[in-house]
Amino acid sequence: MTANDLVLIANAGDVGRGVLDQLRAQDVPVRVLVRHDDDRAAGLRALGAEVVVGDLTRPESVAAALRGVGKMYFAMPVSPDHLLATTVVATVARDCAELDVLVGMSQMTVSQMTATSTAESDQQRLHWLGEQVLNWSGLPVVHIRPTSFLDNPLFTTLAARSIRENGTIALPFGTGRTSPVAVVDVARVVAAVLLDPPPHIGHVYELTGPRSMDMTEMAEEFSRALGRPVSYVDVPLDRWRADVLARAGLPPHTEQHIATMARLHHENRYDRTSDDVERLTGVPAQSVEAFVAAHKDLYLG
Repeated sequence: MTANDLVLIANAGDVGRGVLDQLRAQDVPVRVLVRHDDDRAAGLRALGAEVVVGDLTRPESVAAALRGVGKMYFAMPVSPDHLLATTVVATVARDCAELDVLVGMSQMTVSQMTATSTAESDQQRLHWLGEQVLNWSGLPVVHIRPTSFLDNPLFTTLAARSIRENGTIALPFGTGRTSPVAVVDVARVVAAVLLDPPPHIGHVYELTGPRSMDMTEMAEEFSRALGRPVSYVDVPLDRWRADVLARAGLPPHTEQHIATMARLHHENRYDRTSDDVERLTGVPAQSVEAFVAAHKDLYLG
């Protein structure tokens, strides 16, 4: 094994797990950094990954995980530590590793932000700042900016609950348009970059579903996929935040981020499309209808 063969996945969330599947299918050696050696870690080992335990905010953890690594995928869950972790990773990778590429997971809202914009969530601001840190580091960076995920609870568990109860999707998006992208498509893009880094260094890829639609159009795609009527019900943001979001028991940082996503949807800030998924992988991004049809049991119980 040469140094450049080994890929480090720093955070095996849904996208990271998909990247692992893609890379192992081509016999690429993969190391995964996890916070805890638990059942999830055992599952990653079963997929063929080398698993190491560490903390992305601790330089010594990152240095140990990077030993012998040539390529890295870096992501964080929604966390107030995002900028700290990004800074630690950039600093340690620059000083202690020889990376061919560092693929960083960001958000597409960053494309609409400036140094002084204030309408976005604290998490989105951390992503914007984190991208600056990675750019300043001089590392061979590729930024991945997906729009909202189709797999997000907004479009899965919450939608499934109201569809089963009364055949509706109840969200505070108004007439705002959106183009959510499936996790599997984002994972395919990240894997494609890791497998052949040179053409991608310095690029920013914006990932969306195949088309932008308002929530009434999305409900129609749900209807076709599920074979039953589904309609959209617009809910005032304040009421939705009090009746739904506040009861989810989320940390304040995460709750503020989701509430901001909802507001930005209402303001039509998620009306955006890109063909980067198809351009980088050769396969179009999954439609809402195809995604829902593939997860019919989730929505119908």
